Amino acid sequence: MNLQQLHYVVEIVRHGNHLSAAAAALSMSQPGVSQQIQLLEQELGLEIFSRTRNRINGLTEAGTIVHSIAQRIAVNLGELKTLKDHIAGGDRGTLTIATTHTPARYLLPHVVRRFLARYPDVRLILRQGNTEQVCAQVEAGEADLAVSTQAGGSFPNLLRLRCRDLTFCVVAPPTHPILSVPELTLEEIVRYPLIAYDGHNKGLKVWKAFAAAGLEPNIAMSGMDADLCKTYVRMGLGIGILAGLSFDAERDQGIEARDASMVLPTSEIGVALRPGTYLHPYLLDFLGSVAPHLTPDVVRRAIRDFDSDHALGSSPVV
Repeated sequence: MNLQQLHYVVEIVRHGNHLSAAAAALSMSQPGVSQQIQLLEQELGLEIFSRTRNRINGLTEAGTIVHSIAQRIAVNLGELKTLKDHIAGGDRGTLTIATTHTPARYLLPHVVRRFLARYPDVRLILRQGNTEQVCAQVEAGEADLAVSTQAGGSFPNLLRLRCRDLTFCVVAPPTHPILSVPELTLEEIVRYPLIAYDGHNKGLKVWKAFAAAGLEPNIAMSGMDADLCKTYVRMGLGIGILAGLSFDAERDQGIEARDASMVLPTSEIGVALRPGTYLHPYLLDFLGSVAPHLTPDVVRRAIRDFDSDHALGSSPVV
């Protein structure tokens, strides 16, 4: 077995199980890659890929585990290659943060300002996407950490650290009756059209709460960010459900907010990172700015516990 063979496994999966595409990316012949995979399977005594007439269909159950291990090894090798540069460079380098809209817009700006002032020789890169996208970037080694809403449950090889709770509010024009009703309930909310920037994502806790109550929100518009949502609410086209973090009474003139934490479940903003990530001091400082309770000792202890639990075959929620 050699590391290159594991790299071939990762590349085949990355290219949608198309052997020819993976071979082209590797600058190898298709038979050469196929032979190396077969040698690896023979040495391990198991099939990594399921096949039909020599055509790869996908990973076997055992192959899924092999691929996961191969991914971790590839990422860890990348960390080793950059370790020397990090140590020699001191407070120089690049920090890549993948983030979802809410923290990018409402949580990180002051963190970024402080970081750039303190580390002028560090290149800070922000990449935005949904939770799945930003976690995938971290898992693939394309980003150092992700700051996102919701949990990255489909990425068991990433350590997730809780940053802060995320409560929700209802926003509406100042004279809207939803703001003055004696008791805010889900039944009251569904009486009005909703302007929702994540209304099509039925997996989110907010929308699950309505489903659990047997209620169907009247979503008039969706698929936009929180600021656009507030724009259309201000026009009187409906009410909005937003993360409390995204509303500012001084900035958001023309609309008002009502706390909905009593009727809508609390979510969270968390950080996801690879356990093998080199914890450069400026990365730890960034984490501490996002969430003061994430001290270097807390982060290192969480990584040790995560590695220990993974060795035992479990995936803890941190």
